[in-house]
Amino acid sequence: MEYSINKFSKLAGISTRTLRYYDQIGLLCPDRVSSNGYRIYGKNEIDTLQQILFYRELGMELEEIKKILLSEKFDSNAALEAHLSALLQKQARLSEVINNVRKTILTKKGKFTMNDHEKFEGFKQKMIEENEKNHGEEIRKKYGDEPMNAANAKLKGLTEAQYTEAECLRKEIDKVLLDAFHESDPGGEKAQKVCDLHKKWLCHYYPMYSNEYHKGLGEMYVSDERFKAYYDGISPGCAEFLRDAINIYCETNQE
Repeated sequence: MEYSINKFSKLAGISTRTLRYYDQIGLLCPDRVSSNGYRIYGKNEIDTLQQILFYRELGMELEEIKKILLSEKFDSNAALEAHLSALLQKQARLSEVINNVRKTILTKKGKFTMNDHEKFEGFKQKMIEENEKNHGEEIRKKYGDEPMNAANAKLKGLTEAQYTEAECLRKEIDKVLLDAFHESDPGGEKAQKVCDLHKKWLCHYYPMYSNEYHKGLGEMYVSDERFKAYYDGISPGCAEFLRDAINIYCETNQE
């Protein structure tokens, strides 16, 4: 069956403006354009849009989706299996959070008692999944599975007090890093204090600390756009400054 852009829009529940934009960027083009200039969509376009919407549901950017769909290695069946697995994980996490909220409501009413571990279980699982999504592949590629698995296990076991302490360390790192950056000396006292705080923060999440791992993260803060954007958001150039400071710190404090 074929659809005009208006009918296709209603079928999929997205705007015609979105469909035109997808066509403009080469993500989803119509099967053909009729003699009167109307975009016509067929079965292949329906299947492609379904894949796009699955990927969007998982939080992927359009450019990333385009690269996947246009790849010669793209396998629609394998993609569907991957979508199902990711959505089931998302469902499990959401169910855990919903269960956590229900328990909290019952606790407030005096009908249930939650321990500290239970209060944060759902949120820690979300952090683990976000870490895997954002950094898991790169860390596993560089250091193997063991460090990431150990980090996930440690995060899962964090108490409320330990989590709060780690968050306080992170905020202190950002503050001291800005002060050190203004002094422009990665080997200076303040810069090295940042590295010491950073090591303590890492040890809350990554139990297998090593100088090599610490230095590797410093390089990642510069090479990975997400990390770089975070640290350069403190002040432009902070990512490179922190990397240089970490290198000096690890050379000075040999294991």
